[in-house]
Amino acid sequence: MGSFALPQSSEPDVVTVDVHRAKDLLRSGHRYIDVRAVEDFNIGHVDVENPLNIPYLFNTPQGRVKILNFWSRFYLLARKMIICGGNILYSKLLEGCQSGGRSVYASRDLLNADFRHVSNMGGGYAGWVKNGLGVKKPKAEL
Repeated sequence: MGSFALPQSSEPDVVTVDVHRAKDLLRSGHRYIDVRAVEDFNIGHVDVENPLNIPYLFNTPQGRVKILNFWSRFYLLARKMIICGGNILYSKLLEGCQSGGRSVYASRDLLNADFRHVSNMGGGYAGWVKNGLGVKKPKAEL
């Protein structure tokens, strides 16, 4: 009887960490990338030094649509924050969204574009808030 091999997935494995591990990673030098819509980010986001907001989806009257060439947009927007004078400032990235779903896909896109050391924050911003971790919100108007 012949052997049977299951096909191997060509998709890279995304490492998902809980919000407490995410906090530790951010303290150890990971760069935080928030892939939520700009409007959501502006309402409140993880309180870390220099968070980067690069939406993965945008809202349309028909619903959310993936931004084409996310990794290209990421590279154009983030290169000054991540790469400076040919030196990589942040070689490890942590991506988050509202609940941890969108950022899995965004992380996979970056891994497919040969970025390494990309992790997903499971639970997202909602999990971060639920666990009482630091958030940054706009100052209330006086």
